[in-house]
Amino acid sequence: MLFNSVQFLLFFIVITLAYFSLRWNLRWLLLLLASCYFYLVFKPIYILILFATIVIDYFAGLWIASATGARRKWLLIVSIVTNVGILAIFKYFDFFAETFNSVSWKMGIAWSMPILKHLNPDLILPIGLSFHTFQAMSYTIEVYRGNQKAEKHFGIYALYVMFYPQLVAGPIERPQNVLHQFHENHPYDWENVKAGLMRMAFGFFKKVVIADRLALMQGPVYLDPAHHNGLTLLVATFFYTFRIYCDFSGYSDIALGASQVMGFKLMENFKTPYISRSIADFWGRWHISLSTWFRDYLYIPLGGNRVSESRAYFNRFTVFLVSGLWHGASWNFIIWGGLHGFYLVFASIRDKYLKRWNITLPTGAWYRYLQTLITFVLVMLTWVFFAVGDNPKMTIGEEVRSSFLILKKIATLSLHSPIQSALNSVEMILCLVLIGILLLKEHFVLHIPTRSNAAFWSLFILLTLITYFLGVFESNQFIYFQF
Repeated sequence: MLFNSVQFLLFFIVITLAYFSLRWNLRWLLLLLASCYFYLVFKPIYILILFATIVIDYFAGLWIASATGARRKWLLIVSIVTNVGILAIFKYFDFFAETFNSVSWKMGIAWSMPILKHLNPDLILPIGLSFHTFQAMSYTIEVYRGNQKAEKHFGIYALYVMFYPQLVAGPIERPQNVLHQFHENHPYDWENVKAGLMRMAFGFFKKVVIADRLALMQGPVYLDPAHHNGLTLLVATFFYTFRIYCDFSGYSDIALGASQVMGFKLMENFKTPYISRSIADFWGRWHISLSTWFRDYLYIPLGGNRVSESRAYFNRFTVFLVSGLWHGASWNFIIWGGLHGFYLVFASIRDKYLKRWNITLPTGAWYRYLQTLITFVLVMLTWVFFAVGDNPKMTIGEEVRSSFLILKKIATLSLHSPIQSALNSVEMILCLVLIGILLLKEHFVLHIPTRSNAAFWSLFILLTLITYFLGVFESNQFIYFQF
């Protein structure tokens, strides 16, 4: 069930009305059944995989909490291996098999690994697998660390993993933040409803008005980069930069808004990432639930900054390679993650030598703007690998070649070349205006509900009308649903 569909709106209204009609101690059951239905709509058989991981991690949490000594660690390992194993089979097996077969063929080796999607064409990646796998793993890890009590209520734990607003694309929550909320009474609160509805409306605006309209312009250009000039590809890349932000943050806004209407508070996933002054700052603002997950459960366990400089650089780079692989089974995603890791390591080395040589960087406004511009350009150009890796019709080799072709054409573009017809001028102007509104008014829109009912209803109705008349209603899937 896609958020940007009439089906979801009806589902949300019915569930919310039923939620506030029930006694508070029965609401968890309604939300669990609603979440099961929400997931079943996509591909019913895959709920068995989700249910299996829930059962395994529920009992793992109980056993870890009661165990002592080495047995606790082994129980955690079993839980993690099970979760990662399921993720690896469905998401990565074919990628590594195809890579192995390609290398072995070039080496003259006759044996090849089977490709699961060839054996069973109906086999697809279970939706949201990477998200709910990481959320389940955070639970057992936190129980092992003693930061979270094992949840004894099976239904509440299942709801923690399956809560429908954030089931398929996050935020990737921590048990300390949400588990206790499912035990609590959340009475009807008009202020929460106002804030939640406004956030949902702005999320829909981002998705169907900005992201999906940008997709109509950027998508065809990236499908055939060989027949477009550098300036056209640069504009398309600029549009993708805002397309993916509006697509993913729009989903997060809908998820957080829907939760807030019912009284639940989920973690923020975005904080205006494109005003960042460094790549490190960008990752403190972009997909925050994932970047902090990798920090807490991979980077710090690897030693973090407590090790030698070279090891710290290695740890940082490794985390971003894994982050790239988490996003997709493709060399393009690995390259994308590796580039961000390289930027961070390079910045750390640069700062070390600036300090050693007593070089002080400027502090004026012009320099801050320059830092933001440089960071934005680096992030934008690196999105090329992500955008091409997002194309399921390309083979592994085609993705990499296409990405470098786009970057080569952008690097050698001529400003005298016309923007080709794939980017309609009227559509372009509309998109640029919408991006400008987004950059200037995002913070303002999300804080309107705290002012007055009149301000809330005025902006809510305005956003709804703009979304209705300017939205692209083709039920385009959210980009991050495939991860």
